[in-house]
Amino acid sequence: MEITRLEHRESFITADGSSIRELAGIPSGNAVNQSLAEATVPPSGETFEHFHRVSEEIYSFTSGAGRMRLGDEEADVRAGDTVVIPPGVKHKLWNPGAEPLVLLCCCSPAYSHEDTVLLEGGE
Repeated sequence: MEITRLEHRESFITADGSSIRELAGIPSGNAVNQSLAEATVPPSGETFEHFHRVSEEIYSFTSGAGRMRLGDEEADVRAGDTVVIPPGVKHKLWNPGAEPLVLLCCCSPAYSHEDTVLLEGGE
């Protein structure tokens, strides 16, 4: 049995600009059909609006509060909320608060930079 401890995972910046610590996925070598990561949007931060061509995502917010755009809709989100993001649907997060906005992000198939289409900013 392989157990991955969050505190042992190094963070990296994804194509959308959020800080990620991958718990399961292809780079970690412990999953091939999906990925699970903790994402953090810092206070006063935001992600780049983007979509994924193939991957379906689930965002499960674990700490903090913010605002999310999904397609043409916007709503406040907070710890305890979960949002399903279908493939091809644009999305973006804002954190106007003083605390980090933290979420678990599950992607199936697994997250890849190549599947991410930025609609603003980025490299």
